[in-house]
Amino acid sequence: MSPLTSTEIAGRIEDLYGAPLADLKAHAQDQPPGMLSALLGMHDDLALAERSIAFHRDHLARLLHPERQIGQHEVSHLIDDSRRLAEAVAVRDAQAASLDAVLQSLARVPEPAPDPPTASPPAVAVPLATHSTAHSR
Repeated sequence: MSPLTSTEIAGRIEDLYGAPLADLKAHAQDQPPGMLSALLGMHDDLALAERSIAFHRDHLARLLHPERQIGQHEVSHLIDDSRRLAEAVAVRDAQAASLDAVLQSLARVPEPAPDPPTASPPAVAVPLATHSTAHSR
């Protein structure tokens, strides 16, 4: 199974909180740190890892272009970009797995049902005078 993408994670966060990601980010800035800010931070880390993967993959493709000569200088760049690409993939996979696990453990809380209309309170029964069997003097 391929890891979830930042776009898929964003959709799941939006579904969970019932609002667009941009609105959630604005809301989280005004709140104390909590689950929402943690999810948004992890999402940002995942998106950054995805951008890093794309960058290093494209750079490697340019270095390995069939018409390009690979000299000693290029070899060090190939090794460095390969290492950075592998690191970005590892970060993406770890972030996606963590976010997936957290999101699976959370569920959207349904809106509370409106209280049924309350009838007037029942009439309070007036206590009857008790008849004492004691003799009066």
